[in-house]
Amino acid sequence: MLRISTKGQYALLIMTELAEQKTQNFIPLKLLAHRHNLSSKYMEQILIQLSKSGLVTGLRGNNGGYRLSKSPEDYTVGEILRAMEGDLNPRSPNETNAVSSVGNDDFWNEFNEVINNYVDSSTLDQIVEKNRQFNGYDYCI
Repeated sequence: MLRISTKGQYALLIMTELAEQKTQNFIPLKLLAHRHNLSSKYMEQILIQLSKSGLVTGLRGNNGGYRLSKSPEDYTVGEILRAMEGDLNPRSPNETNAVSSVGNDDFWNEFNEVINNYVDSSTLDQIVEKNRQFNGYDYCI
């Protein structure tokens, strides 16, 4: 079963938040952690992995933090999730070999293709734009 871990989900959330910043300023790790009610240690694990993948740039010091390495339109959701999750194939390699004689390989290959095409066609700037369009609910008393 294809499952995106909480690290993958938070990575996409963090990348979206960084993309929403109109400046090239670095956003402090503690601020990101606080906004999402996560420990700094957990947030750091995610950001280190994103940094190793070249998706974010980190800077130490007083004005340090993290920012996107490139423009939001240059990121796909697929590359962000793969940086955290690895391959997004809905079947593990063991299942592929064990069940290949059943005859449903075409279905699983097409399913894998649909998933990967979807995440690879969705960009970070598209998510940011959808977030901007949704203003939430206005409550009047």
